[in-house]
Amino acid sequence: MRNIYTKGIFLAMGYLLMAGAMISTGQAIGFGEALVAGEVNVDMRLRYEVVDDRINRDAKAATLRTRLGYRTVDYKGVYAFAEFKDVRTVLGVDEYEPQRSGYAVVADPPVTQLNRALLGYTGLPWTTIELGRQRIKLDNDRFVGNVGWRQNEQTFDALSLVNTSLPNIVVTYAFLDRVHGVLEKFDADVTNHLLNIAYSGFRLGKLVGYAYLFEDDASGARNDTYGVRFSGGIGFPTDRKLVYTAELASQSTDINNTTYVFLEGGVQYRGITAKLGYEVLGSDGGSYGFQTPLATKHAFNGWADLFLVTPDGGLVDAMLSIGGRLARIELLGVYHDYTADEGGADYGSELNLLAIRKFGERYLLGFKYASYRAVTWKTDTDKLWLWAQLRI
Repeated sequence: MRNIYTKGIFLAMGYLLMAGAMISTGQAIGFGEALVAGEVNVDMRLRYEVVDDRINRDAKAATLRTRLGYRTVDYKGVYAFAEFKDVRTVLGVDEYEPQRSGYAVVADPPVTQLNRALLGYTGLPWTTIELGRQRIKLDNDRFVGNVGWRQNEQTFDALSLVNTSLPNIVVTYAFLDRVHGVLEKFDADVTNHLLNIAYSGFRLGKLVGYAYLFEDDASGARNDTYGVRFSGGIGFPTDRKLVYTAELASQSTDINNTTYVFLEGGVQYRGITAKLGYEVLGSDGGSYGFQTPLATKHAFNGWADLFLVTPDGGLVDAMLSIGGRLARIELLGVYHDYTADEGGADYGSELNLLAIRKFGERYLLGFKYASYRAVTWKTDTDKLWLWAQLRI
């Protein structure tokens, strides 16, 4: 188990730093003026979701998520941000688990609570420090993200630091004290260290190295992941561009060791992007599959969410995606073919479809569909979403 004093030391450092920053302002009235001159943000999303999992009664959920936030003006490098959220069922459509037993699950329970609350400090050169409940998104959210698709997003009680003092390098470090999951059962006290170093000085793309060290305080379970990621593109005449990503990571627990591989390549031409992808969440002898406990999991391995926890035999996801714009509508189609990493069992396949129409910077309408066809993993599942969103 890691040093039991680590959490206290890091949090104490964070609070002392913020306190010092507040004291350095020297004028409480000046800070009050910064509070008054701040900015308000509003984010509302009305969504209708239908789920047919062939086991439970079909779920139907109409939910409205409202987020109201306020950020102060920076005053001598200090700022504050707070955001409240409210998720509730509307139109009397609440036929889903956890609202009603016997129905399929829709992971959007009603909740009213503080979403984010933090103090920030930019008084050190090329550095931003934030302390409090915050949203953390690293790279493509494969290992750490906010699960923004759900109405109740994932946030973290954390001390985070971003430094850009070296040319073309962004260093991000975060110490996580608590995870606030999309469902209450996913909340957890943790001792997590996240380190992500990105270098964008290469002509062909960006190189990222990372170390994510997770520990659950209640159980003592550990999950340490080290990896490297390279992504970029090469432009050609006549509006053609080659895009690519390669990523490799290793993961260890107290008793298991697994690997992660992601390869993707594609072509962009006149606004249309076609890509082939291959992702492997490895297995340690069929007893443990590579896990990503803090990821935005909905964005990976199919929108039907059948692989939120990697099977013990691991997962191989071969995928084809085609996306573009037609009549100002963003369109995307993705096909997944799933097999086990250990033993090669056929898990099934999935089709994902998406259409989004934006109206200026504030409004959008969306349609999304996921259809999973099972072979040896779970059951056939269909999900459909319709939503409207307002951001101010």
